[in-house]
Amino acid sequence: MLGLSEKLNIMKESIKGRNAKVMIIGLGSVGGYLLDYLLSSGDSGLEVYVAGRNEEKMVSDVNIVRVASLIRNQNRTNVVIRSDVDLEDVDSIARCLEECRPDIIVNSSRAYPGLKYGSISWKNVRAYGIWAPLAIKYTKNIMEAWQQAKSRAVVINTSYSDGVIPWLKSAGKPYPDLGSGNINHLIPRIKFAAARECGIQDYWNIDITYAVSHFHDVVISKEGQTEGVEQMIRIRYGEKTLKPDMDRIFAACKIPMPTDAKRNMMNASSNFEIIQGILAAVREEKKVRLHCPGAFGEIGGYPVVIDGTEREIKAYIDEACFDLESMRRKNRESIYLDGIEAIESGSLFYTDELIEKCSDAFGITLMKQVAFEEIESAAKFLIREVIEKQI
Repeated sequence: MLGLSEKLNIMKESIKGRNAKVMIIGLGSVGGYLLDYLLSSGDSGLEVYVAGRNEEKMVSDVNIVRVASLIRNQNRTNVVIRSDVDLEDVDSIARCLEECRPDIIVNSSRAYPGLKYGSISWKNVRAYGIWAPLAIKYTKNIMEAWQQAKSRAVVINTSYSDGVIPWLKSAGKPYPDLGSGNINHLIPRIKFAAARECGIQDYWNIDITYAVSHFHDVVISKEGQTEGVEQMIRIRYGEKTLKPDMDRIFAACKIPMPTDAKRNMMNASSNFEIIQGILAAVREEKKVRLHCPGAFGEIGGYPVVIDGTEREIKAYIDEACFDLESMRRKNRESIYLDGIEAIESGSLFYTDELIEKCSDAFGITLMKQVAFEEIESAAKFLIREVIEKQI
């Protein structure tokens, strides 16, 4: 499988003289917000494809975004609708990829659309890792289609990338390059809190380097505390390293937020930031730094650099502050609290604590190990025995 750096260098050459192509697979709330942000960027060098199977809904959703963005005089981007993509059918996905040849693919699909899984899991078991088989279900189909179509597109995943991307990698399957959201949802909260604590007006110039998994995004955002786990974080402003009281900083991260689909503005914004960063490196020879879950198939979230300043574009995990092994250990410590003990040899292992909690909360016996070949059956089990009974 091509690495991210190789894909970016291929993209750099292939988009010369043509528009860059971004494909959004799944036009739910994340995909809809992302489409709005892309069209509102005023980028005439961009072409956007939206792929799914509900043509009536897709046409309606695309039309409102196209019209609204043009009212603001921002829309300069052509949109193509592909309503012949069934995410249960790998061949249909592959045909679409072969015909459209996108440079960037964003998987914003959901195996059980319209539901925030966390609304069930947090109040009952305080762990999102239970949903990993659901989160990987369509991602594995898209990546199988990516391979079948001989695509060279960079793939961004939106659904629980902390666990999903390394699960695919551990099984020897093609996997998305980067994830969106999660760690990236927490960083702006920390910037706001640090700015207030340190009396900084231009909060946007605060620089954060952070390595942590999905669990701590949730527990810090919801409860303003770290569950007793020391965080691997550095905060800088200009040339100065800030050392505020981190308990106060994390406590200030607990701010009111919508609990419905409006929350997906954050995930869509994270996807938009990644796309903009990629295009800045590829088209403008810039160096950008991001934070992404599942980057390069690693468990948890990491700082990532995409450097387009040299002849060859390079993408890598940023070890300027923390070494990779330390970040890996911290992420495994964090994701354990999300109910995932290990991901290895194509299997995901739930923690004993999550298994016990699920027995108490849902009256189910959660299997300890989910092999790659058992993903479909595990996903159906979660829908039948947890989701449908809870809603």
